[in-house]
Amino acid sequence: MSSIKNISTNISWEKIVGYSRAVFVGNFLHVSGTTATDKMGEIIGTNADEKTIQIISNIETALQAAGASLKDVVRTIISVKNIEEWEEIGKAHSEFFCEIRPATTMVEASRLVSPEMLL
Repeated sequence: MSSIKNISTNISWEKIVGYSRAVFVGNFLHVSGTTATDKMGEIIGTNADEKTIQIISNIETALQAAGASLKDVVRTIISVKNIEEWEEIGKAHSEFFCEIRPATTMVEASRLVSPEMLL
């Protein structure tokens, strides 16, 4: 069996839901769905662009804690409350991934955990 290493940010959501920000299994690093939260777990940002940037920054922090970087990302899945904001979200995503160009999917989700979460 492969070794498993959990990467935690110790925000309250992790304990409430029972998950890790990321999990290493063998040579693969799986990153949990991520929201626009600060280090205390508070939701930040007022629009989809700000929230997307915060989310990807949070993912980058988790990757760095695991010894990886955004250059190692091969797949992103973006769940949004309003698919009409796809272009704003896509442009923010591109700020980080324009050169890396991982496989990506963007889908609309009817609801997220909190009404302030846009994606």
